[in-house]
Amino acid sequence: VAREVCKSTIAEIKECADEPVGKGFLVSCLVDHRGNITEYQCHQYITKMTAIIFSDYRLICGFMDDCKADINLLKCGSIRPGEKDAHSQGEVVACLEKGLVKEAEETDPRIQVSDQCKKAILRVAELSSDDFHLDRHLYFACRDDRERFCENTQAGEGRVYKCLFNHKFEESMSEKCRDALTTRQKLIAQDYKVSYSLAKSCKSDLKKYRCNVENLPRSREARLSYLLMCLESAVHRGRQVSSECQGEMLDYRRMLMEDFSLSPEIILSLVRGEKGNVGLNCQQALQTLIQETDPGADYRIDRALNEACESVIQTACKHIRSGDPMILSCLMEHLYTEKMVEDCEHRLLELQYFISRDWKLDTVLYRKCQGDASRLCHTHGWNETSELMPPGAVFSCLYRHAYRTEEQGRRLSRECRAEVQRILHQRAMDVKLDPALQDKCMIDLGKWCSEKTETGQELECLQDHLDDLVSDCRDIVGNLTELESEDIQIEALLMRACEPIIQTFCHEVADNQIDSGDLMECLIQNKHQKEMNEKCAIGVTHFQLVQMKDFRFSYKFKMACKEDVLKLCPNIKKKVDVVICLSTTVRNDTLQDAKEHRVSLKCRKQLRVEELEMTEDIRLEPELYEACKSDIKNYCQNVPYGNAQIIECLKEIKKQLSTRCHQKVFKLQETEMMDPELDYTLMRVCKQMIKRFCPEADSKNMLQCLKQNKNSEVMDPKCKQMITKRQITQNTDYRLNPVLRKACKADIPKFCQNILNRAKDDTELEGQVISCLKLKYADQRLSPDCEDQIRVIIQESALDYRLDPQLQMHCSEEISSLCAEEAAAQEQTGQVEECLKVNLLKIKTEMCKKEVLNMLKESKADIFVDPVLHTACALDIKHHCAAIPPGRGRQMSCLMEALEDKRVRLQPECKKRLNDRIEMWSYAAKVAPAEGFSDLAMQVMTSPSKNYILSVITVGICVLFLIGLMCGRITKRVTRELKDR
Repeated sequence: VAREVCKSTIAEIKECADEPVGKGFLVSCLVDHRGNITEYQCHQYITKMTAIIFSDYRLICGFMDDCKADINLLKCGSIRPGEKDAHSQGEVVACLEKGLVKEAEETDPRIQVSDQCKKAILRVAELSSDDFHLDRHLYFACRDDRERFCENTQAGEGRVYKCLFNHKFEESMSEKCRDALTTRQKLIAQDYKVSYSLAKSCKSDLKKYRCNVENLPRSREARLSYLLMCLESAVHRGRQVSSECQGEMLDYRRMLMEDFSLSPEIILSLVRGEKGNVGLNCQQALQTLIQETDPGADYRIDRALNEACESVIQTACKHIRSGDPMILSCLMEHLYTEKMVEDCEHRLLELQYFISRDWKLDTVLYRKCQGDASRLCHTHGWNETSELMPPGAVFSCLYRHAYRTEEQGRRLSRECRAEVQRILHQRAMDVKLDPALQDKCMIDLGKWCSEKTETGQELECLQDHLDDLVSDCRDIVGNLTELESEDIQIEALLMRACEPIIQTFCHEVADNQIDSGDLMECLIQNKHQKEMNEKCAIGVTHFQLVQMKDFRFSYKFKMACKEDVLKLCPNIKKKVDVVICLSTTVRNDTLQDAKEHRVSLKCRKQLRVEELEMTEDIRLEPELYEACKSDIKNYCQNVPYGNAQIIECLKEIKKQLSTRCHQKVFKLQETEMMDPELDYTLMRVCKQMIKRFCPEADSKNMLQCLKQNKNSEVMDPKCKQMITKRQITQNTDYRLNPVLRKACKADIPKFCQNILNRAKDDTELEGQVISCLKLKYADQRLSPDCEDQIRVIIQESALDYRLDPQLQMHCSEEISSLCAEEAAAQEQTGQVEECLKVNLLKIKTEMCKKEVLNMLKESKADIFVDPVLHTACALDIKHHCAAIPPGRGRQMSCLMEALEDKRVRLQPECKKRLNDRIEMWSYAAKVAPAEGFSDLAMQVMTSPSKNYILSVITVGICVLFLIGLMCGRITKRVTRELKDR
């Protein structure tokens, strides 16, 4: 009948014309090629015959011969007629299909389907792929569901199958139909031809890109995964694949993504284990599935992600075309922001976990970097995977080349570099997205960071415990931190927190394509601006603290000083130690006036930046911080770390500190006084005053310049107060005053050696050396340079008692009891000193009395050191003593002579003050006799009975001279002969 009805068709189809007559092979061949039959009568006949053949597996040509043994082995039903009803014959094929699927999902299957039967089963499934009526088991299982979900879907060309696949996970889908559909999908996964629409739509593309079954070892099995990956590879290489084929690929990629059971490798890898742990084999199988389905190219393939992130896409990514690969990038940009929802966040990270482990799965990255990856990282094609290459290795290779300088050689193209930076910025938000980090640091994450579960905390925790990590993990965290130092924008969470400060102060460096550490430097410099928020400040400080662990973590410092460190500080790793090493070298070269500095100029400049940054927070100076930890807890617990506030707190309570902390603070102050620019608080408080008064001043002379302008009318009160604090500190020890130390380097050992013998290197002398020099100043025995410096100190301390440590220490009780009101004055102008002088007779403590007497003695030497007297007698000095140079008591002697001269009329206030001073000096002479000839001479010259005393001395000398003349020699005369002997 077939030969009669299909005569012309048989002639056209060569394969069918050659089939032998009478064995049913001709009908079978025509059924195989029914898609190519154009003759109407033949087509109708073959359609009817197909329905009849598929109603009973025994009618399928060759099927009985190929699968007889397997039917019995799998107990799929009776071969004898009459034992089952007419519709049950489809169950036998369904049973064989399930046996085939089950075998693929077992590592060691108990029952194996023969190869011949496998081919026959897949062939039957293929022949029934266009019309779901032909799959008898599925047809009867899904009749009601078809009416429910696909009522308007016309049968043929696999349309009903696709419709049912799309509704497979609907709640109202019957379990029986869902199982039948899953079995069919699993067969499609084993042989793509079981899907009529896919085979038809992609036929020409498969042939064009050599993805046809002939390329496979088993020509009758063309796995869906192979087809998808082969065609996706063509798409990623920029080749043209028909839109119909791409549409079918999208459907089947989504199908594989929705149901893991369609991937036998995943089923095989599933083993019972601890909750939350995924075995290596399972992870590899999932990785393969992600590559097969390629959701990175179109997020809609991942239905769970699509549904979870729909609201985020509508609000944050609405400007991007639906299905565009950049949607995933947009979602990553909004990860952990207000627009992100929790469910979307989880689904996104789940997908990104796998994409981060295979660079090819990021479509945009692959498109822009495939040339660079092939050239620099020796990669294979898109659908070729090397098992020797660890996860994330290609991307690691790309980002290493992305941050190379031109001098270091081969670099990435501009497009690829930008893409690598984009991905680095996105993936740095979660350690799970860095395969190498998670692999090598899993143990350390559990050991040190089990409680750090907040966003971004895990990496911060690893950085904090860098020295405690195992070697491999430490290297990876170190490399990542080094990379961050060059491009801090990798720290996406920090960048978000710091956005306001970046927009206001750092937008110019933030816009640079190449960061090179400039942005972090800008953030550090502006860390204490009022626009700075707490999150950004904490993030910047944390990065500064991490940088202290290794000098390589400061990119600009590393690039400027790498050669110097290798040459001068080999084997030193910690940044603080490197800074100390290089600073010491620079200082020694400067002190020795070396012709050529050993540290290069560019390194010296960057070294200065690092030194200044370290002064802002005590934690950036680990030795000082460790020494003072307990003191900070006891005395400065509520003081913030930033703006050098802890350091300032320790300075103010220095006497209460533990010995070790006290020593470190003293050393710090010594360094700051030698180089005031390192005094963060002074520089911050007096920033505007430095611009006004000291724009040209060298950094070493900054404090000296501020001191000289301290009493200017336009001096800022806060800055003035800070200068006074520093002066008080300087006067506690001559070593804290570099200018005095240099000017008096010969005088100090000459006059104050006994004090130096008792001194310790790292504790204050409480002003003893300066007090010693003050006494010698009164005796007029100091060198000119030293005398000038001591005069300034005496003048300043005469206005403010706090600048005289010895006076403050010995007279604290007297000041609080006798001069409390004067001491409480907001601005000190010598009131306390004057009060103590006036109340000299009431002072009981010997040491305090001695200090006040010393003040009186100093005032005799120079009227400038007695501000009250100088103010009262300013006009008289101008009128009567203008020609007399100040110093050495000359102007004081001039005023005393004017007081005694009846012809001279002094100002009443000056006259009163002078008489008070004479009384004080008289009392001082009684209670503190002269300690030497010069002291005696000074007392005589300033005594009110000066003329009388001088007259008595003159008369005495004359009397002695006359007695000598009258009485002759007292000694016995000796002859010349005796002398010459």
